[in-house]
Amino acid sequence: MTETVDKKGLNSNQIKLIAIIAMTIDHVTWLLFPGCQKIWWVIGLHIIGRLTAPIMWFFIAEGFHYTRNVKKYIGRLFVFAVISHFAYNFAGGIPFIPSGFFNMTSVMWSLAWAVVLMVIFTTDRLPQWAKILLVIAICFITFPADWSTVAAMCPVYLYLNRGDFKKQSITMLIWVLIYAAVYFIFMDKVYGIMQLGTLLSLLVLKNYNGERGNWKGMKWLFYIYYPAHLFVIGLIRVMMGGGSIFP
Repeated sequence: MTETVDKKGLNSNQIKLIAIIAMTIDHVTWLLFPGCQKIWWVIGLHIIGRLTAPIMWFFIAEGFHYTRNVKKYIGRLFVFAVISHFAYNFAGGIPFIPSGFFNMTSVMWSLAWAVVLMVIFTTDRLPQWAKILLVIAICFITFPADWSTVAAMCPVYLYLNRGDFKKQSITMLIWVLIYAAVYFIFMDKVYGIMQLGTLLSLLVLKNYNGERGNWKGMKWLFYIYYPAHLFVIGLIRVMMGGGSIFP
């Protein structure tokens, strides 16, 4: 007789659902209260939203570990990044053609390059000097995206430390502190401090039980939901008088 034992904790489907809910709360808050408004409960809603990015980084690393075809995985992420670029910029009223150095496209751009970096870090086919040059180039390429180069580099080290949650937590801490410090020193002190809320995601990820969950469609739900909800937010922005359809 075979017994089925459910692992305690949260499976990936459940954690991704938490990320979706947190992301939606965050993005709707930006829509209704544009800019970093210093209202305690608005900041609280944004802190909830900080759960999303690290969960995405974590599962990009998990995806690289489990994928059967890295080329298809990378290709899918880049297609997703292109679609998300237009959705993200439309939602925020940002020009589709980048004209600056910060937040010019979605985090998906950095996440797609993160998988390329994982290949670079783990291959034996490239000499060390070539790896260093490619890493530097990708850091420049991903800098203008949401979460900037951090979203490209942090998933790599989450993957390299896979199986050791303590090291993964330290990795997350280091990269989040770098990102928060840049905002605190050069842009907005309150927003910089708010980024530390990202570390709350560790309380969620610590409970990951390594299981996917019964429903196989969560991966595709996230691929569809991310740009779709941003397009909806963009439409609401336009209807609220927040600019034209074409930024």
